[in-house]
Amino acid sequence: MPQTTPDSAGSVALYWDFENLHGSLCEARFGEGAYARPDNRFKVQEPLIDLASVIELVASFGPIAIHRAYANWQYLGRYRDALLQAGIELIQLFPPGASAKNGADIKLCLDAVDDIGRWDHLATVAIVGGDSDFMPLAQRIKAAGRRLVGIGARSSTNRHWAASCHAFRYYEDLAATPTAAPAADNAASTS
Repeated sequence: MPQTTPDSAGSVALYWDFENLHGSLCEARFGEGAYARPDNRFKVQEPLIDLASVIELVASFGPIAIHRAYANWQYLGRYRDALLQAGIELIQLFPPGASAKNGADIKLCLDAVDDIGRWDHLATVAIVGGDSDFMPLAQRIKAAGRRLVGIGARSSTNRHWAASCHAFRYYEDLAATPTAAPAADNAASTS
């Protein structure tokens, strides 16, 4: 009889739309539109994300083999020590135009599709982000026979994206110090 090992369920690929989560938490703490203001967004940001709580959840699905975070890191440098300790590969994305959109979701999707096509040992893909832009990626991940786990901020997660995941958790339900989680809304923790 084969012995069960932690790898027998397969590995996990974890992708963070980091600036999306940080911006959502910033707005939850300081008010709608607070992160988008140029006088705030283009300055060094205070850390708001509890990395360990997300990593702990994702690691419960298997060993994390790929761990990438996408953002414009020039303003998120105060996360440096926590990111390095977690062994996260940082993908730098500079906004190409005046809109200040960094295109993280597109790069993240391309990398995830490439990785699931290349690595058979990836059984689970975890996406930290709440954009509806991830819905086509969800379809591709499912078609490849992989499990999809989503994590997003309560205030900014698209409900259709959350429903398209095999398992979805709100960040505020995981974090050691919730930022601004309405107590009455627990409906989207589907499994």
